[in-house]
Amino acid sequence: MEHIITPKVEYVKLLNRYPEKKSVLGTLYLTATHLIYVEQTNNTRKETWVLHHHIMSVEKLPLTASGCPLLIRCKTFQLLHLLFQRERDCQDVYQSLLRLFQPVKEEELYAFLYNPHQNEEDRRQGWEFINVANDFSRMGLSNDYWEISHLNKNYEICSTYPSILGLPKNVSVATVTGSAKFRSRGRLPVLSYFHKDTKAAICRCSQPLSGLTSRCVEDEQMLQAISQANSNCPFIYVVDTRPKLNAMANRAAGKGYENEDNYSNIRFQFQGIENIHVMRNSLQKLLEVCSMKSPSMSDYLTGLENSGWLRHIKSVMDAGVFLAKAVCEERASVLVHCSDGWDRTAQVCSLSCILLDPYYRTIKGLMVLIEKEWISFGHKFSHRCGHLDTDPKEVSPVFTQFLECVWQLSEQFPCVFEFNERYLIEIHNQVYACQYGNFIGNCQKERLEMRLHEKTFSLWPHLLKNQHLYRNPLYRRSLECTVLRPSTLPLHFKFWCGMYNYYDRGMHPKQSVLDQLLSLTQKQVEGERTMTELQRVRGVVGVVDFVRVERYLTDMTLSPSHPFTAAGCCRWKRASQTLRFQITLLELNPPSSKSRGIHFLPNGISITLS
Repeated sequence: MEHIITPKVEYVKLLNRYPEKKSVLGTLYLTATHLIYVEQTNNTRKETWVLHHHIMSVEKLPLTASGCPLLIRCKTFQLLHLLFQRERDCQDVYQSLLRLFQPVKEEELYAFLYNPHQNEEDRRQGWEFINVANDFSRMGLSNDYWEISHLNKNYEICSTYPSILGLPKNVSVATVTGSAKFRSRGRLPVLSYFHKDTKAAICRCSQPLSGLTSRCVEDEQMLQAISQANSNCPFIYVVDTRPKLNAMANRAAGKGYENEDNYSNIRFQFQGIENIHVMRNSLQKLLEVCSMKSPSMSDYLTGLENSGWLRHIKSVMDAGVFLAKAVCEERASVLVHCSDGWDRTAQVCSLSCILLDPYYRTIKGLMVLIEKEWISFGHKFSHRCGHLDTDPKEVSPVFTQFLECVWQLSEQFPCVFEFNERYLIEIHNQVYACQYGNFIGNCQKERLEMRLHEKTFSLWPHLLKNQHLYRNPLYRRSLECTVLRPSTLPLHFKFWCGMYNYYDRGMHPKQSVLDQLLSLTQKQVEGERTMTELQRVRGVVGVVDFVRVERYLTDMTLSPSHPFTAAGCCRWKRASQTLRFQITLLELNPPSSKSRGIHFLPNGISITLS
């Protein structure tokens, strides 16, 4: 609270980006964790809460005749344009926010203050809920080809890798340590995903320190061991996700990429995904398009094209598809790297896992994938998300691009993902919120040193507790065994309005068909729960054909004869409410034997008391 100069400012206008809509007048509050704008009109109170960590920038605009404007841009793509009557108030809020939204130390982040009223045992179980070792076991490790290794248990081989690694069976310690010394930041080739059917593996690492002529026998032995772990293919693909020119420039600086003359068993492939600086600038251009007040269709499409954002999303998707095809169709193992192996490598490996394995398309499976490929393998969340007041050139929307790729897949395959768009947006918001400890720090070693498991809480139990909000009503388990083969033609990539214009409510339909369907699905679950209650009291009302009731409820929700119309919703609502009301009556006033009954009516179910 010592950073807050003025905790309350009255008569602050919240301006609307659309000129035809009126601005509103309200009161601005600053707390230790949130900016709160309270709008009071016509005896109604509307509150807008903005977490300080969600703020990306605060800009004090030139003074006008109307007042002193302040522009607040958020990492969640929310935009607040405030107008203060007094310049002093604007300056005080500006200075306060500059200190609040960019703390200097990790201990000042929200996660170290947040307490969801859980005891220490709940906290411990929350952190143990997702276990990367269990995912390796699910893949079938250890087996004849791969094993789970604890050589990095003290983070001595690679400080930015997890403590447990998947390594080729019987590879020597000398080979592991020698390969690590030859790779940038010690990030040697290790297992990311093992395909049980084809025996092919996806491995990840960083660029070799090869320069123009250097080579490393241990690194060559490591790639040979990866190749020999898959008897179905005599070679492995080495995929450099960078543009070739970038990789050649790194080679001149003593790093670079593998020389095929030294690795006889590899086939090399460049994928051309741009670096973090290009992606940061591209997103900035995209957001400028999103904030256009009244663009023509031509101006909007031109701006979207010039941003290059969807082109970059396509390049990430192309790389993921290449990996999935190599593993599934050619039965070939793949080694992936970029420069340091924690940005583009994480994008491509995790995306290919989603294409290959239906488990990662479930609510919990996506948690496991993020924990494994992003958190444990050292994606620099604190730097890339700008949690602290550090180098702004380290900030880049790498993880946002991954979530968008998943959303693009869900648009092409709407029935194979257990989760919906809301789930992806919630994860994105939580990454920047710093409310939970999962995305604080740049690697597992840092998180261990910060004792996050003792001082903060895990996000995953919170998401699982609210999973009913994130379920995709179109999800069909019968389709979950399929390998996804998406089209990457430009026409199949869409602008994600739900993410980048989330707070522009006028751009969204008033009624979403999927939201309606999700609501009906939830009501079906409630109906099934109600039927369980009816069965509990069936001895009171006599023998009833409960199968007919359950079938009727199912048909009411899923049958084409009951379309998702207002009338259909009303019929369901009447039926479910009648059932719940009747159960309450039965529990409060048990009836006599012959005066009760269940009747099937054209517009619903009625249980009567005579």
